[in-house]
Amino acid sequence: MQVADLEAGLNPGETRPGAAPWMLRHRRVVVGLAVLAMALLGFAALHGLLAEVRLRDVRAALHDIPSGRIALALALTAGSYLCLTCYDLLALRAIGRPLPWRTAALASFTSYAISNNLGLSLLTGGSARYRVYAAAGLDLPDVARVTLLASATFWGGVIAVAAAGLSLAGAPIDLGVLTIAPVAGHIAAAILLACIALPFVLRMSGRARIGRGRFTLPIPPAGIMAAQIGVATLDLTFAAAALYVLMPAAAAPSPDLFLIAYAVGLLAVLVTHVPGGIGVFEAVMLAIVPGDRPGLFAALLLYRIVYYVLPLVGAAGLLGAIEGHRLRRPLAVGMSLVDQASRALAPPLLAVLVFTGGLVLLVSGALPAVQDRLHWLADILPLPFIEASHFSASLAGTALILVSPAINARLRSGFIAARLLLLGGVLFSLLKGVDYEEAAVLAVMAAVLQYCRPAFYRRAGLFDAPFQRLWIAAAVVAVGLSLWAGFFAYKHVPYSSDLWWEFAWHGNAPRFLRASVGAAVILLAVACWRLLAAPARSTGESVLSRAVAERALAVTDRTDAALAFTGDKCFLVSAAGDAFLMYRVQGRSWIVMGDPVGPAEAWSELVWRLRADCDAARGWLCFYQASADMLPLLVELGLQTMKYGEEAHVPLDSFTLDGPAAKSLRHSVRRGEAAGLRFEILPAADVAAQGPALAAVSDAWLKGKAGAEKRFSIGRFDPDYLTRFDCAVLWQGDRIVAFGNIWATLNRAELSVDLMRHLPDAPYGTMDYLLVSLMGWGKAQGYRHFNLGMAPLSGLGGGRLAPGWSRIGHAIYGHAEALYGFTGLRAFKAKFRPEWQPRYIATPPGLPAARAMIDLLALIGG
Repeated sequence: MQVADLEAGLNPGETRPGAAPWMLRHRRVVVGLAVLAMALLGFAALHGLLAEVRLRDVRAALHDIPSGRIALALALTAGSYLCLTCYDLLALRAIGRPLPWRTAALASFTSYAISNNLGLSLLTGGSARYRVYAAAGLDLPDVARVTLLASATFWGGVIAVAAAGLSLAGAPIDLGVLTIAPVAGHIAAAILLACIALPFVLRMSGRARIGRGRFTLPIPPAGIMAAQIGVATLDLTFAAAALYVLMPAAAAPSPDLFLIAYAVGLLAVLVTHVPGGIGVFEAVMLAIVPGDRPGLFAALLLYRIVYYVLPLVGAAGLLGAIEGHRLRRPLAVGMSLVDQASRALAPPLLAVLVFTGGLVLLVSGALPAVQDRLHWLADILPLPFIEASHFSASLAGTALILVSPAINARLRSGFIAARLLLLGGVLFSLLKGVDYEEAAVLAVMAAVLQYCRPAFYRRAGLFDAPFQRLWIAAAVVAVGLSLWAGFFAYKHVPYSSDLWWEFAWHGNAPRFLRASVGAAVILLAVACWRLLAAPARSTGESVLSRAVAERALAVTDRTDAALAFTGDKCFLVSAAGDAFLMYRVQGRSWIVMGDPVGPAEAWSELVWRLRADCDAARGWLCFYQASADMLPLLVELGLQTMKYGEEAHVPLDSFTLDGPAAKSLRHSVRRGEAAGLRFEILPAADVAAQGPALAAVSDAWLKGKAGAEKRFSIGRFDPDYLTRFDCAVLWQGDRIVAFGNIWATLNRAELSVDLMRHLPDAPYGTMDYLLVSLMGWGKAQGYRHFNLGMAPLSGLGGGRLAPGWSRIGHAIYGHAEALYGFTGLRAFKAKFRPEWQPRYIATPPGLPAARAMIDLLALIGG
């Protein structure tokens, strides 16, 4: 048990109130391990089912598949993906947001091409849909509804296909672990059809939506639901038929058994979430479908290429071509929805394309070369060239897999490395066994990548791409797949330690072992290095030079420029050295505090330089408490701007305690004077001498506050920081009861106070007395206005037509007083009759906005 639990008074074994179970706190690890375990079980089952099958039998079965059947499978695959586009088209109509078919087709084709191969369809496919539909004007809830309705349509098709298979059964159906009698199959079919009929019944009963709270899912009209079931059934029929026509004609199972096996295989894939269902789908089909296992396995391998890999490569090539065309003709194209979608989807699809190229090299290196082609090479090249080419091809495949995240990040270094590796793979494929089919595939991939060359503009190191454990996990699966392929191919070769040192023309197994070790060592080394490497840090200056600070502060009209001295920021300095911008990197968010400091002419230079640095690091740019003067630049940057609140500015030339509006302030001043309060300005040189007294006030004030001391957007109690400024203090007798360090611009445009703290037993109205006294002093010194700081979330509209962020902020402002005291803070500042000026937050549009806000809260909260 931890010390914190003992201090909290918990007994051994007692759970801390509100503490999440271990599995919930580490759910990503648990889910990842569960998926990995399912994949291992699938491969283990597949290994057992193919124990008596030899590679030469599978190759022979592949050669026996007629080209006409392969062409028919390609046509059926095209029909299936065409039906898939109607999933989105009907879902869009169901939610009342119809879009043209070409838009739905683009979103559907790319999302299913990705999710079919990577699994986790709601995450991977949903992300692709969001990129397309966001460009078409749909918001996140609408995209979620389309994704869920499309998923429900697919499940309806699976149920319909399973029901059709069960209803057609005229004999017992053997599923390996279960045998279904015809009567039981007919009953199960009726139950499945009842499940399909349930939404129709709900709709006819008058229920139009399901769900709770703000997110509800519409129940489509009966006509749309009937079309969804029909399209899904046709889609699954086409997809199943694409596999069925590839199976050996003499050993093809009955249609009813095949449909049930296919539906069960899909169910296993969806439940296990194994990427692409690799191993799981094949194991289920081999376990249920009887007959010629070499022929069935050959059909499954070819089906994997036809239905999964080719659409993925086609989607990557299509969007890559669109992206390359857009970048080459920026004035002619670039504003259409297709161009916007290609800009968002091309990098991840090209990354998957490069990953696929690496996987091809790895699996090819695990399988034996064609002997006739090796004989051709034997007359031209010596054996060491063949050995080195085979080993190098596997290493290049592993490197391509590891480089793919840099392609996704649009890094120029990743593009150069991937291009060289693909071209090297072409050469190695020819030299290790005249594998011209593999060389042609890699050459096409290199050509697509080369055409998209302008897309890779970010200047950063090869491994500066954000580290994602998903890529390492995918690389492990890829290497594992190549190992399984190798051990399957060489199951007849008895293992001995001499194999490692055997070099011969027919030494395919030794070459596989050496190449596998090389790939595994590279993967392990890179994974360990990335896991142990320090996170990337910003390249800005951590210390602001005195000369730059003096030149910039001399012309600024904002007192919050003094936040440059808090010691927790990085700085970007203008080329002329007369302006700077302060920011901090939190997670992937580059958060800018306020406006740039210095001449307005230098703002654009600083902002765009930071944008370039942030973009090169694949970060999210965020501006906090920006003024209205920044709005044109924020629009140019493509950021979404949200009003955060209002800042109170008191004009000092008109500030007075006369009149009925200042009654409460006069009352506080009189009470302060009666309590013996005395106002004094401590020069910066004298602040250090009063440091212990100020620290006592600050410590007492902090004890009454929840949470840690805030930072970034305000100062914190730090002697080095406080001694930079004059300090306003209130004495009561010989003790200091309240203080505030003074921010003042050199041109006397603005006066403000940063830390305002007082003792708990200070007289009532102490802070009013301090501010009134400081404003009077500032007026006498010639300052133009006094900045009272922010009133967060105030001034936001809550009407029906207001933006979503504004409505949420308005609701929080009106109903969360107990959490923060929003209305009370504004009321306190309103006593001084200020002029309210808006302040803004700017974040990237879409999903990164939420993450940027989380990073901002974490940064401010320390």
